[in-house]
Amino acid sequence: MDKKTISRDGTELAYARAGEGPAVVLVSGAMSTGATMAPLAALLADRCTVIRYDRRGRGESGDTAPYAVEREVEDLAALVDAAGGEACLYGISSGGALVLEAVAAGLPVRRAAVYETPFAVDEDDARSRAAYTANLTEALAQGRRGDAVELFLRLTGLAEEMIGSARRSPMWAGMEAVAPTLAYDDKVMGGGRVPRERLASVAVPVLAAAGEASPPWLREAVRAVADAVPEGTYRTLEGQTHMVDPAVLAPLLAEFFGLPG
Repeated sequence: MDKKTISRDGTELAYARAGEGPAVVLVSGAMSTGATMAPLAALLADRCTVIRYDRRGRGESGDTAPYAVEREVEDLAALVDAAGGEACLYGISSGGALVLEAVAAGLPVRRAAVYETPFAVDEDDARSRAAYTANLTEALAQGRRGDAVELFLRLTGLAEEMIGSARRSPMWAGMEAVAPTLAYDDKVMGGGRVPRERLASVAVPVLAAAGEASPPWLREAVRAVADAVPEGTYRTLEGQTHMVDPAVLAPLLAEFFGLPG
């Protein structure tokens, strides 16, 4: 990241900026930094000013206690300001939930797009999310970062043998480094259910997209987001999963955001 800005509470945020034209800010999900958005940013940079950033507590950005979702919304406000005072927002997974909170809070956003916001769709899922929150809070309070990462990976449906392989891999240290931010994403998800009343107040068009090959419950959750927003649009991307191909996603975002060709 080659640029810095300061959020309202004094937290320094690291970001990268590329291209010229209308501004688009990219928001990553859990266990990731702004680097994960680099391939998508590269595909959009010839059509707009694209900003990707390290969310607080990750990568080169700072952090300030105590955490609150409102602080991350203020982070986005600082980045929109750095982009010229108005932008479109895109967020993936729990980063999409943060984007939805930002537009509901009234940030100067023209349009917003989210991909596979993993909200709960039934009571069993909601109970699982509540148990995850309790266990995650305990693990982080006791400094058991590795256990916190395992809890998250299980929540995503990763098989036990794959979790074991991940724990033995060179990437595990980096995952443990950002483990405390799992609590941030958990708070952003707001208990796990689709925040229908909150979304009903969103005053800008929102695109909610999911992969055709993703689990049915996840597509159902995304459709519920689109239905809850007054100007919501639901789209599925053929052959895509939660690990969406930037080359498939970029044209959809460019079309929805009305970026110049």
